[in-house]
Amino acid sequence: MSAYPPFDGIRKIAVLAPVALGDFIFTLPALQSLKRTYPDAQLVLLALPWIERFLAGRPGPVDRVIVIPHPRGVHAPPDQQPDEATLDRYFESMQREGFDLALQLYGGGRQSNAFLLRLGARHTAGRRTGEAPAPARWLPYRHYQHEVVRHLETVALVGADATYVPPQLSLIPRDRAELQQVGPLPGARYAVIHPGASDPRRRWDPASFAAVARELQARGIGIVLTGQRSEADVLDRLASSLDQAPLVLCDRLSTGALAALLAGACVLVSNDTGPAHLARAVDTPTVTIYWGPNVINAGPLHQARHRAALSWQMRCPVCDHDYGDPYPYVGRDCGHTVSLVDQVPVEEVVVGALEVCGG
Repeated sequence: MSAYPPFDGIRKIAVLAPVALGDFIFTLPALQSLKRTYPDAQLVLLALPWIERFLAGRPGPVDRVIVIPHPRGVHAPPDQQPDEATLDRYFESMQREGFDLALQLYGGGRQSNAFLLRLGARHTAGRRTGEAPAPARWLPYRHYQHEVVRHLETVALVGADATYVPPQLSLIPRDRAELQQVGPLPGARYAVIHPGASDPRRRWDPASFAAVARELQARGIGIVLTGQRSEADVLDRLASSLDQAPLVLCDRLSTGALAALLAGACVLVSNDTGPAHLARAVDTPTVTIYWGPNVINAGPLHQARHRAALSWQMRCPVCDHDYGDPYPYVGRDCGHTVSLVDQVPVEEVVVGALEVCGG
């Protein structure tokens, strides 16, 4: 339920989307709720090119994607200087779109709310932190809240239903066709292992992933390793440590092909990163290694098919810096990038994987 009634006369809605895969997945229930509330309105996502490609031809709440430029702090590194002339032209074109309603699902709004307000929509809503510009309707941004719930509460500001549902994503034939291009998979029953993560402090020891892979292989489960080009060395070392050669898909999958790969897997074992959230959205069992505080924002809320293996390492293994109050990192970060999750036991992950994939 929402404490706010829907607006009248809404024909076109703009939503500023997050950048990363997992963050985008977290918005799906909110986008679906928004579309149910305004079924006759065109829902336009303002997003990066990869989201435009991924959503093309895909059933869901989004009717159209408009690729946005890179103003400072919105879909760009904080030190990137905006091209003001490009931005001016962009916002002039957005104002000609005639948005009736605009929302940002992009964090606390220090830069994104200013972006939102320049769209010229009749109604605006979003989150706000500190001295960020204020949309017409807003809620305070506080870091520790599950991201799916955060976005549902945000769309409730404009009359949408905030009842929790897990993210869900439909596959399309293109996804499977793109997956077929990488070659044959390792049998009918396989597990995907994704040992990377953007923050090195969230990366479990590759040797631990290898130990899990060996246990799964011993039970007749094939192994597929996935990762980005920057993680090639990790994938190669992991692959070479296994008695049975895995299929290594390093930087070879589109987002749609990755979704299809995950949908066919009996389990995904990974760090807390985008593929874990994508796997859940296509209803694949997961075991995810988390640094304890991060499970509040990004952990699975259901355990029938998912396991969260937690590390509560709250001090830097190098300098003993206390991460007991870990947010914001700025000004409180010791600068070391040593893993904070290596203490998660291999046995816990193996048991979880066998439980959710049926042994």
